[in-house]
This record gives sequence, C-alpha cells and structure tokens, in this order.
Amino acid sequence: MTDENRPFTIAVFCGSATGNDPVYLEAARQVGRTLAERGIGVVFGGGHVGLMGAVADAAMTAGGHVTGVIPLSLHEREVAHAAVSELHIVETMHERKLMMAERSDAFLALPGGPGTLEEITEQWTWAQLGIHEKPCGFLNVAGYYDPLIALVDGMRDRGFTHPRYTGMLRFSDSIDELVDAFQNYTPPTRMQASPGLEMSTTPPVAP
Repeated sequence: MTDENRPFTIAVFCGSATGNDPVYLEAARQVGRTLAERGIGVVFGGGHVGLMGAVADAAMTAGGHVTGVIPLSLHEREVAHAAVSELHIVETMHERKLMMAERSDAFLALPGGPGTLEEITEQWTWAQLGIHEKPCGFLNVAGYYDPLIALVDGMRDRGFTHPRYTGMLRFSDSIDELVDAFQNYTPPTRMQASPGLEMSTTPPVAP
C-alpha cells in the first residue's frame, strides 16, 4: 500500500560503477526517465556516481521525485547527489537499507556488483519471511542476470526454497513490463511454517 502523501515508489539498486558496456548506462537512464514519466517515485543509494547517479539524473531531468539515502561513511566516497528531491544521510548501511525499504513499494535491481546483489536479495528474503509483501524484480540488461536466474531455479529445483517464493521475483529486459508487474503484484499465500521448515524433508526433533 502507498502512503496518501506520496506516489507509488520503487527502490532502485544498481552499481556505483557504470560497467564496461554502454548498454548498462543507457538502461539506467531509461529507467530513470520511464519511472518519472509514469509518475513513480525513485528511492536510491544517494550517490552521484555510476548507474545510481545516472538513474537519479534521468529521473530528475524528467521531473520525477527522487530520494537518496546514503550512509555517512560513503557520503564523500560516492559523492552524494545533492541535487535530488530529498537526500538523507544516515549513520550505517543498515539504516540506509531500512529507510529505503520503508519508503518503497517495490524493489528493482539493475546491473551492479555485490552490494546490489546483497540489497535486492535481502528484500527478497524479507518478502519470503513475511516482513513485507512488496515485489522484487531485476532489469536483465543484455542477459546480465541470466546466471542468477539459473541459480534461483536451482534453489527451487534442489529443494531449498518453494516455487511460490522464487515466483515472487520478476526478471525482464523491459522496465515497463517490470513496473506493470510491480503495480499488479499479489503476494503469495503465507504459510505457518517458515520457508526453510516448509521445504525440509527431515522433521525437526523436539527439544
């Protein structure tokens, strides 16, 4: 559910680098433009560098509302984006991720490194556990996330997570398709057992 005082808002996780193929930078700019043109707010990591800066710049140029959240330790190292609609400087990475989660209705990963992967998979984990019921998706630029798709399928096929939880994730090379999926998302039925216990083949031993 969105707050009455703000539009549908998507947290965008992506690299603080631009990668070695111009297709990644162009995709980031397209995401920023598209979200702004569709009236969708953007929450991002607050830096002016890499793909994250490109998303923010494009969204701001297109008239969007952009909120940056950056920890104090990265304020100077990633060159905080002072020109966004809101910039929040927090103490820790944990505070950053929590604020981004609280201010968002969905989570989108563009190409990026280990930080991007950690941020989006944490939100997927929280969704599995019922901490929130917000969708997660990946913009699969030039097949960037094909290895992750295979890994997620392997988690499901090898019995480490249920298909209802792998089915939470959306992969697409189209930002419009992902936004449509986010806005029409229905969370899976919640089970009483935890995801891990539900998939266990060995019953737990009573203490």
